[in-house]
Amino acid sequence: MTTKYDLIVIGTGPGGYVCAIRAAQLGMKVAVVEKRATHGGTCLNVGCIPSKALLHASELFEEAGHGMGHMGIKVSPKLDLPAMMSFKGEGVDGNTKGVEFLLKKNKIDAYRGTGKITAPGTVEVMPENGGEIQYLDSKAIVIATGSDVARLPGIMIDEKKVVTSTGALELSDVPKKMLVIGGGIIGLELGSVWRRLGAEVIVVEFLDRIIPGMDGEVAKQFQRILSKQGIEFKLSHKVTGVDPNGRGVKATIEPSEGGDSESIEADVVLVAIGRTPYTDGLGLEDVGVKLDNRRRIMVDDHYQTNVEGIYALGDVISGPMLAHKAEDEGVAVAEILAGQAGHVNYDVIPNVIYTYPEVASVGKTEEELKEAGVSYASGKCPFTANGRAKVNRQTDGFVKVLADATTDRVLGVHIVGPDAGNMIAEAAVMMEFGGSAEDLARTCHAHPTLTEAIKEAALAVGNRALHM
Repeated sequence: MTTKYDLIVIGTGPGGYVCAIRAAQLGMKVAVVEKRATHGGTCLNVGCIPSKALLHASELFEEAGHGMGHMGIKVSPKLDLPAMMSFKGEGVDGNTKGVEFLLKKNKIDAYRGTGKITAPGTVEVMPENGGEIQYLDSKAIVIATGSDVARLPGIMIDEKKVVTSTGALELSDVPKKMLVIGGGIIGLELGSVWRRLGAEVIVVEFLDRIIPGMDGEVAKQFQRILSKQGIEFKLSHKVTGVDPNGRGVKATIEPSEGGDSESIEADVVLVAIGRTPYTDGLGLEDVGVKLDNRRRIMVDDHYQTNVEGIYALGDVISGPMLAHKAEDEGVAVAEILAGQAGHVNYDVIPNVIYTYPEVASVGKTEEELKEAGVSYASGKCPFTANGRAKVNRQTDGFVKVLADATTDRVLGVHIVGPDAGNMIAEAAVMMEFGGSAEDLARTCHAHPTLTEAIKEAALAVGNRALHM
C-alpha cells in the first residue's frame, strides 16, 4: 500500500523541516523522511547547535580564568568536561525535540528510515532497524539531505584520534596538542574551543590565507587575533599522511607546492577541509536526476531538477552550505509549489564565524568588487574607536562598509569583533531594501553600543567619521 501526499521532503535539517512546515501552512498534505533518530539534521545534532554550546561554554571558561580579574572578579575556574558535554547535550536535545513538536503541530507525517526515490512521485522508506519497507506517493518530492564531511584520501577517520567535526564535539579529554587540517570556519571554531580548554592548537591550511572566500583584510586581522590567542598557523602547507602511533598521531606535512616534509606529533587530528553534498543512495541516477561534477543536484530557478516534480535545496545544490540559506530556500520551494513567488536573494546571505571575536559578512568583498570592475568607496571603524568596546575591553577588530562609488548603495559589510554575528543583521536588512551608506550613517544608533561602529564605518564612506 502507498500513502499519497502533496509533498514529501527527504531530510529534516533546517532546510527540510522548514520547507515541510511552510508547505503545511499553505494547506498541503506533507510527509518527511528522516534516517536519524532525531530531527534537525547535521546542524542541530552534530553541527551548528552543539558547536555553539561548546564555543559559548569555553568562552566563559576562558573569560573566568583570564578576563574577569581585570574587572575585579577573582575566580579560579576548574574544568568539568563531562558536565560541559552534558550542557551541550541538553541544548541539542531541546532543539531536536522542538523540531519534532513543530512537525506534529503542523500535522506533518514523519517517517523514520532511509528515503530513496524509485520513480518520479514515489519514495521508498527503508527503516534503519530492518522493518517493513514503506512506499509513499506525492505530487512533489524535495531533496534536503544536506552534506557530509569531506575526507582526505588515505587518511582513516576513527573519531577518536583522527576526527571530523562530529568526533571533535565528543572528545572525552582535552588533548595536549590538536592538529587542525583546514583553516576554514569549522576548523577555526572547533580549534578555538579546545585551545580555550587547554590544548595547543596548530592549523595547517593549503592556501596562503585562512577563511577563503571572506574579505582579505578581515582574514589577515582575524589571523593576527587568533595567533595572539595562541593558535599556531602553517599556511601554504598540506598534510600528506596521518599515522596513529600509540597514544597519539604523527602527521606529515609539506609545502603546498612541494618541498621538504616535516612531522608533527599530536594527540588528536581534526580533519576540517569542508563538506560535500549528501546525494548518494537517493536513487537519483536511476530516475535521471542530473548532478554536476561536484555531485551537487542541478536545479532551475524554481529549485526543480531536470525531472519534473523532483526538487532540491540546501547543501545538495550550489551555493554556500549554510543553514539559514537552506531555510530560506525551504520557504521559497514551498511557496513556489503553492503557486506563489518564492524567492531567495543570494546577494544578501550573511556568513558568520562564531569564534571570539566573531567574524561576520554580508554581500561582496573588496576582492570580488575589484574583480568585477565595480567602483566602490570603503569606510572602516576599528573597535578601538567605540566607547562600549573600550569599556568592555573588547577592542579587537573593525567594521568595514563597502558602497557603490556612484549610487552609494551598500554592496558589502564585513565585521571582525565582539557580537559580529548579531550586528551583521542590521547590514543585511539595509541591503535587502537597497539602502545606501548615507541611510546607514543617518540612522540613529543607541549609545553606548557596539553597533555604533557600523554607523561610524558608514560615515567614513563619505569621509565624515566623527570618532576617528
